[in-house]
Amino acid sequence: MEKAPQELALITKYFSDFTQAQLQQFSALYALYLEWNEKINVVSRKDIASLYEKHVLHSLSIAAVFDFEKGMNVIDIGTGGGFPGLPLAIFFPGTHFHLVDSIGKKLKVVTEIASEIGLKNLSTEHIRAEEIKTKKFDVAVSRAVAPLKDLWKWAKPLLKKAGNPKQLPEEQIVPNGLICLKGGDLALEVAESHCRPRMIEISAIFSEEYFREKFLLYVSL
Repeated sequence: MEKAPQELALITKYFSDFTQAQLQQFSALYALYLEWNEKINVVSRKDIASLYEKHVLHSLSIAAVFDFEKGMNVIDIGTGGGFPGLPLAIFFPGTHFHLVDSIGKKLKVVTEIASEIGLKNLSTEHIRAEEIKTKKFDVAVSRAVAPLKDLWKWAKPLLKKAGNPKQLPEEQIVPNGLICLKGGDLALEVAESHCRPRMIEISAIFSEEYFREKFLLYVSL
């Protein structure tokens, strides 16, 4: 089995207090994605060596700002190869993550990897978010799937209104709304969405060059 590049140093550089089980789960991802990517292309082949930076750590930027509490239900819209939902499910073992996508073969990879590393708080569904009619979630997350206008249109009907927001130390937020990962000049996209998202520069959280001009957008319910 090939050794994961960068090991876990890129993750533990910014996060601590992981259990041994969580560290083993993160460590196992590289070899598993490498193996599955040979069969089904879920991660760009030019990016596979940078899996921990461009996919895992990028996903965990959400965890640096938001605190998903035990018992919360989160939907990952258009999860693709499992990002950001799968790394977040490792990070927040008490929160349930439901990963949906319109491409079934990608979800097969996510399901198999989650099973291999023993994730019990992750489920998948081959469906478009706009086709979900009966489930409700506390939070929706997404990464570079569609314009904010569309993401909010799909996410809003799936969200249940939480109670009074909690005050957390270190400015962390218990979210109730849509969190999406996006990059580049977002001025027009935000204007067309008619939303007023909170925008957080990921480069202010992680120092790697890759995160320049990458943002977290949060639209609260």
